[in-house]
Amino acid sequence: MTTAAELVKMIKDEEIAYVDLRFTDPRGKMQHVTALSDIVDEDWFTEGWMFDGSSIAGWKSIDQSDMKLIPDAESAYIDPFYAEKTLALFCTVVEPDTGELYDRDPRATALKAEKYLKESGVGDASFWGPEAEFFLFDDVRFQVAINKVSYEVDAQDGSWNSDTDYEMGNMGHRPGLKGGYFPVNPTDAGQDIRSEMLSTMKRIGMKVDKHHHEVASCQHELGMIFGGLVEQADNLQKYKYVIHNVAHAYGKTATFMPKPIKGDNGTGMHVNQSIWKDGKPLFAGDQYADLSEEALWYIGGILRHAKALNAFTNPGTNSYKRLIPGFEAPVLLAYSARNRSASIRIPWTESPKAKRVETRFPDPSANPYLAMSALLMAGLDGIQNKIHPGEAADKDLYDLPPEELAGIPTVCGSLREALESLEADHEFLLKGNVFTRDQIEGYMELKWQEVYAYEHTPHPIEYQMYYSC
Repeated sequence: MTTAAELVKMIKDEEIAYVDLRFTDPRGKMQHVTALSDIVDEDWFTEGWMFDGSSIAGWKSIDQSDMKLIPDAESAYIDPFYAEKTLALFCTVVEPDTGELYDRDPRATALKAEKYLKESGVGDASFWGPEAEFFLFDDVRFQVAINKVSYEVDAQDGSWNSDTDYEMGNMGHRPGLKGGYFPVNPTDAGQDIRSEMLSTMKRIGMKVDKHHHEVASCQHELGMIFGGLVEQADNLQKYKYVIHNVAHAYGKTATFMPKPIKGDNGTGMHVNQSIWKDGKPLFAGDQYADLSEEALWYIGGILRHAKALNAFTNPGTNSYKRLIPGFEAPVLLAYSARNRSASIRIPWTESPKAKRVETRFPDPSANPYLAMSALLMAGLDGIQNKIHPGEAADKDLYDLPPEELAGIPTVCGSLREALESLEADHEFLLKGNVFTRDQIEGYMELKWQEVYAYEHTPHPIEYQMYYSC
């Protein structure tokens, strides 16, 4: 437990020049403002920092723009990328006149979700283990203009560069299409950059354990050890921040887009989750796959509300270029032990303490505070209403005959469908005032802007298919 007094002493003892206040906007992008450390005392941690909320998309109008950042002392770490020694702090946004949590602040939503779990009596704590993949490229170019819509990415270790003429020669060692899981170097050219990313995360206090190349060309993953909901949402923001900045230092560019290239695997973010009560794992039991009834009901809640959840767990139009039926994507709303073709998997483990549920359809374009809070609320709704998920799917769902496949529901097929589903099914999110109607409406307004921009823009493939019709 880090206190304000300890941080004030640390700033002085270690001659820290600046304090960086960080918060997250509704879309999930981290924002910041930097303060000179001279002004920081113990009162500063409770008095907070005023800022203009009208400049953040989806927040205040200009006539109500004053807002306040309250730094969380426990979230402090030394930023590894700034030239001047800087202490970074995650903040929660509050109303300046009342001090109440701002209901459109994603971190506030996660704090309320943790509080609601305890108030519900279902459990004392939840634990989360997100697994976010990403791509690394050497070059990315795109344009959206009235007469031109295009993109191009390139990477020396991309499978498409097997015959590229490089000045120093083409060494030929690179993963083939869907061949990146996981050969050693020199075929895996990302070993050193991933090691630096993981080491940097460890240095700033994150609990990490592994890294590896993923299936697609230029696709990678680093491993985080589980933690609480707010803690892990903060860590996911640090995860992205470190990966973006280490890649930049190497002359590369990182993206968490779910589907940045055609014809290879997309990027997901499998989310492991569990609930504990009275010091014991609530999900361990004697039902299917050694799960408890509560765990099955939790799964039932996620399956029941999956399409509404998609608006938070898969929040971009690009998300649905990954979630396509007929490919190895977790689109089928079923659950199974160890079966990776189901959208909810129960990973094998010997220890009851490690018994957990893995939701496989989310992707890392999600706002982590909102996505994990929504998953928890859906699961709790399942427990409170004893929603049984039905029979487990222990077959390979990708090989089912069409008549069997037709009986299994799927996740949404577009962001438009996800937003319409959220509009029709969001009462479970409002319990305990975790989410609010105003917050959901504001979020949907932002996302509808993305849908309209996407749907109103011609695509290059349409020229190929229709120009000469």
